[in-house]
Amino acid sequence: MFSVLASALADITAGLRLRRVWVALANEGIGDQHRRTTLGPLWLLINYLAFAGTFIFVFNHGDIGSGYSAYVATGLLVWFFMMEIVTTSVSLFVREESFIKGTTLPLSVYVFRDTLQAIIRDAYALAGCIGLLLLGGVAISTGWLWAAGGLLVVLLAAPAVTIVFAFVGVFFPDAQFIISNIMRVGMFLTPVFWSPGTGGGVQEAFYRYNPFTYFLEIVRDPIMTGQPNLVALSYCALMTLGLWLAAFLLLGKFRRQVALVI
Repeated sequence: MFSVLASALADITAGLRLRRVWVALANEGIGDQHRRTTLGPLWLLINYLAFAGTFIFVFNHGDIGSGYSAYVATGLLVWFFMMEIVTTSVSLFVREESFIKGTTLPLSVYVFRDTLQAIIRDAYALAGCIGLLLLGGVAISTGWLWAAGGLLVVLLAAPAVTIVFAFVGVFFPDAQFIISNIMRVGMFLTPVFWSPGTGGGVQEAFYRYNPFTYFLEIVRDPIMTGQPNLVALSYCALMTLGLWLAAFLLLGKFRRQVALVI
């Protein structure tokens, strides 16, 4: 066990030392995706605002009161980030087959690169979210600091999620299609734009037993109420620790086998 954890730590430490490499690769990847467009990465902001505007004006039935725009804006901000992390990580090592087989870079370089790209994309959504919050009359308060802390927890969990799902994608190739479909449906099973009822039932179960719910709440609740959701924060902290433990075990035990399997 110790040797496995030490191997994973060595890979991650080596990856952190090569931060200039994955930072450059992440910036290059974002630039390449929008190189021939007129607005460039601003399309990421437009995409977020289009989704948020649709949900706010079409699905607002007053069930969350006047704060529905803030509810949707913060929910979409976190959901888009989590969805991208999960869906892109499943095929990460397979996409990087030529680099993994042709270089000696640690696997964590690709993990950090992928995570940073998701952060950069979500930064545009964050700008749109802040704009919607201010336009919706949400006052800046100490709750925003708690929400920033919640975002930090989400960011800390992201590399671990990437590692876990990347290994799943290597050893179970069909997983990328299964998980992609699950995440598409998951947007409607997660309280991104709907709130749980008070009478129990299926909707309440999807709210209570959906792990994504709690990552949304540690960011959204402080904005909506001005107070942190300590229960959700505790759940997210435990899930993040569990994800990192799984990531270390997978990375330490199987990182040398990736080049042979893909």
